[in-house]
Amino acid sequence: MTGRTLRIDLSQPTVVDRIQRLQRLETVVYTMDKLVTGAKENAILPDFLAGDRLLMMVHGEVVAGIDFAHLKAGDVRVEGKNIRLHLPAAQVFTTRLDSAKTQVYSRQTGLLVPTDPNLETQVRQEAERELQEAALFGGILRNAQTNATSTITSLLQGLGFEKIDFD
Repeated sequence: MTGRTLRIDLSQPTVVDRIQRLQRLETVVYTMDKLVTGAKENAILPDFLAGDRLLMMVHGEVVAGIDFAHLKAGDVRVEGKNIRLHLPAAQVFTTRLDSAKTQVYSRQTGLLVPTDPNLETQVRQEAERELQEAALFGGILRNAQTNATSTITSLLQGLGFEKIDFD
């Protein structure tokens, strides 16, 4: 008489809603150090007169994962305790330098020119681009997709699904 039965709602819209609430699932963070140089040179005068050189050790990270804002209701198919899911493709979310761990090791400015205030900014921007390129070359998107699949599998098993397939 006072006994209760357990009822779990595993309908398709609920599953999509629970997954979309994650918004972005960050599944991989690559942390890297890189030595970067930048230079402004004059075509006529030698560097000791008109050059500007910078040597910098940058420390940064690249974060990748899955953006579930791109998940549509048709990407999830539920049949009883079985589910088939099409995850959005992994993408790089952020590439950033850690200013506290990034250092200028040397700066040489020619005798006849002022220090270029934009050189360090340009070197930092190039360093961010190179860090992202290195992460892509190192397989960050593949790792992000694999880790997302594993995380979503655990989530869906926790929701009671027994068979989980990915397209």
